[in-house]
Amino acid sequence: MTATAAATAIPLGVVPLPPAREIPSTFVSSLKSWWAAGEKESAAAEERLLRKLSFFRPEGSPPVSPNEDTPVVARSIRVELQDPKHYLNTLAITPTAEPASSSHPPAVLLHGYGAGLGFFFQNFTALGQWAGRQGTSVYALDWLGMGRSARVPFAIKAKREDIDGRVREAEGFFIDSLEQWRERMGLERMTLVGHSLGGYLSVAYALKYPTRVSKIILLSPAGVPRDPNSTVYSREVTDAPDSGASSSDHAEDATRPRIEKVKSGQQEAQRKESRSRRVLTYLWEEGWSPFQVVRSSLFWGPMLVGKYSSRRFIGLDQDDTRAMHDYIVNLVLAKGSGEYCVSHLLAPGAHARRPLVDRVANLKVPVTFVYGQQDWMDPDGGAEAVENMRQAGNGDGKMYIIPHAGHHVYLDNPKAVNDLLVKELDRHRDDA
Repeated sequence: MTATAAATAIPLGVVPLPPAREIPSTFVSSLKSWWAAGEKESAAAEERLLRKLSFFRPEGSPPVSPNEDTPVVARSIRVELQDPKHYLNTLAITPTAEPASSSHPPAVLLHGYGAGLGFFFQNFTALGQWAGRQGTSVYALDWLGMGRSARVPFAIKAKREDIDGRVREAEGFFIDSLEQWRERMGLERMTLVGHSLGGYLSVAYALKYPTRVSKIILLSPAGVPRDPNSTVYSREVTDAPDSGASSSDHAEDATRPRIEKVKSGQQEAQRKESRSRRVLTYLWEEGWSPFQVVRSSLFWGPMLVGKYSSRRFIGLDQDDTRAMHDYIVNLVLAKGSGEYCVSHLLAPGAHARRPLVDRVANLKVPVTFVYGQQDWMDPDGGAEAVENMRQAGNGDGKMYIIPHAGHHVYLDNPKAVNDLLVKELDRHRDDA
């Protein structure tokens, strides 16, 4: 959908948002962007992305008219948790028709480290169509301490050498808030769709609350393999995605030759790594966050983010790239919170301190692993996890490779990922 078409879909009576700022290329433009950052601009930046959906209704828009031909409506809501200072920013995509009995539980999208629900803006249309067709809902939410959810303080009580204690506390910070969110929303069971860290936490949630999960779809999940040298952490910052994605692309079964092709690209990237990796490792172990560097740079922060945005989102058009840049700037400059939990979950290299490959055998639900062809997450971890599940009696594990895609598979090749998501959401357990 073009920016013009999206604008015409906004209901009458809703105040139009100003366009996204140009990506800063000078100190003055960076200063202006830094000065404008805050909760109000953060909400506006997220709304710019969501208004690209024809069925999104901004706050203050009139109720859906019976004459409107829209099977679903999307609204942004704030879901309060047990602690009055804790809340989760949520996008709810719900059917407009009278709710009927559906065999499909709601799908819940969970973003990765330092991201937010807006990263999925190219996936919401396809998922909204699925929700309308199946008579169920789709939700996307920001983890506690990330995105536009409450930026609350977090402190680990376990000692540094108590790895199990640290992991348990850090996982609990996120997944217990997700459980409170589920209770507040009145959902019995959910299908979890998690990207990167969101994938890791989706598995952790399913292990702690097994009766609440019907299926898990993992998009380039973090923390799966054991080997600390099997991932390349610096690629998250430095890689440029393959922009050759086309409408004819589709997810490919993860055969051994395809897995080896992904791994050969990762090994080449590892050979090019510099000694600066050792510095990053030290800072990671000391609890530093990459976003601290941006916040510490003050007025230069938006320009630093701009360099990343211009390089990373080359597959988006100019308007979408600017909108994503505004969104990321406001997330990065917000108060640090959940980002500091990550070093307790993941060691340098993004491998888990308690790898998922050793834990997935306890899962009793279908699990789908999805990796990009140029991913920096090791697909061998997913293949081994599927095998471990099979040996434990769960044959509902699958794995796919997305062509022309890196770590952000859902952004790099949205058509192929959307088709796969709908296919997997429609798959019943007895279809596996």
